[in-house]
Amino acid sequence: MKFADIRKLGFDTETTGPNPLEDRIVTAALVVRGGGRDDKDMSWLINPGVPIPPGATEVHGITDEKAAEGADPKEALDDIAENLAAALRYGMPVVAFNLSFDWTVLACDLARYGLPSMADRLPGVRALPLVDPHVIDRQCVQRLRGKGMRKLKPTAERYGVVLEDWHTAEADALAALLIAEAQFAKYARQLGAMGPQQLFAAQKAWRAEQQAGLQEWFRTKATAEQGGDPNKVIDGSWPLIPAPREGGES
Repeated sequence: MKFADIRKLGFDTETTGPNPLEDRIVTAALVVRGGGRDDKDMSWLINPGVPIPPGATEVHGITDEKAAEGADPKEALDDIAENLAAALRYGMPVVAFNLSFDWTVLACDLARYGLPSMADRLPGVRALPLVDPHVIDRQCVQRLRGKGMRKLKPTAERYGVVLEDWHTAEADALAALLIAEAQFAKYARQLGAMGPQQLFAAQKAWRAEQQAGLQEWFRTKATAEQGGDPNKVIDGSWPLIPAPREGGES
């Protein structure tokens, strides 16, 4: 069966900032698509309990005043995690663009409120059916000219995906699904031959290699204006970015 035809779930979060280890979820969306059934959308507005920086508000449009109308974070986060776990227990692929960000920010938020982790909710499951179109794109299209072309919107456009309301969690979750469908159609020989366990292992390896290459670029080629630093460290973990060890080591 083609990837476009199976039932799968898109996942996206909008947060208080760009650091998944420290920032908090403000909005989240799950979009279920395929399998010969109607699409199903679930979304949450969450009160993160901390001020939302202006830069984050510029991205997703959620102000402190709007967030104050949101759900209790403990209840909302538990609901999000349980819906994800239910899909994964069923064997439904979960798709997120730059998945390690969303997976990690959720993990940190769950821990912050003393809620069961995704691993706790999925005992004995090692190779989850997770799909990251960002990692797949970087593997299948290794040379790409132009600044910012790996971001969600330009990536979507390269795969013929056109949406409105970018940077809402719902739109971004749907975009991730549509990009993945296009990738599995375009790279059917490479991706279609893999089962969930093989794809999980492949994405884990691809991400590590990709981030190692990016780290080397920052250390040896990037200018100071580009953030060049001979001691730059970029973590290549996937799908979960670990917290830094004490003493500043990653």
